[in-house]
Amino acid sequence: MMEVKNISVSYGAGNIVADISFSVNKDDRLFILGRNGVGKTTLLKGIMGILPIKGTLYFKEQNITKYSAARRSQKGIAYVPQGREIFPDLTVAENLEMGALYHKVDYEKKLREILEYFPILTEHMVRKGGVLSGGQQQQLAIARALMGEPDILMLDEPTEGIQPNIVTHISDILMLYHKEKHIPVIIVEQNLKFAKKLGSKFVIIQKGSIVKAGKIEELTDEISVKYLSV
Repeated sequence: MMEVKNISVSYGAGNIVADISFSVNKDDRLFILGRNGVGKTTLLKGIMGILPIKGTLYFKEQNITKYSAARRSQKGIAYVPQGREIFPDLTVAENLEMGALYHKVDYEKKLREILEYFPILTEHMVRKGGVLSGGQQQQLAIARALMGEPDILMLDEPTEGIQPNIVTHISDILMLYHKEKHIPVIIVEQNLKFAKKLGSKFVIIQKGSIVKAGKIEELTDEISVKYLSV
């Protein structure tokens, strides 16, 4: 589905992410873990095309390394950035409509489907996104990303600033959508409980490089203390 091959991302003269490789298959739920400042968000932005990369990125057996972020989106890569970045002055309905732009979807059908996964949004369709709670905004951001019927979903810190019961709810929604739609998920995250509940695989980044990878059940307390503890 996706192969990240020897990817590096730089700011100025220095590499923030250096020579990272991994693959994501259809049934994977991959968590990218690491302490603050190790390059997790930078890596995700490089994969999305927001930042330029060195190396090669394959998606659905096609080399998309030189594609723009917009073209990668149209090819089926959805991205929910850290901080959600919904349109605060647009209504919930308008935010969802923006997610379907430039994608060949049956809008009304897709909207009904997405609202079944995110029923809380049905109650707020005419409200502006900026007045929603943090948890509601996060659900809106994910729902907006899914409106384009992506083939892979990437999320950056989806639990940040969200109360625990909503984190559990979001985890349940993502797992259900993954199982029913069979699309892989890549998540940058600090919340180990969330990762262990939702994930199937993990990679740990330290100083811009992968230092540990494996199945989520192999993410032991010893590894967590060594690479993830503050």
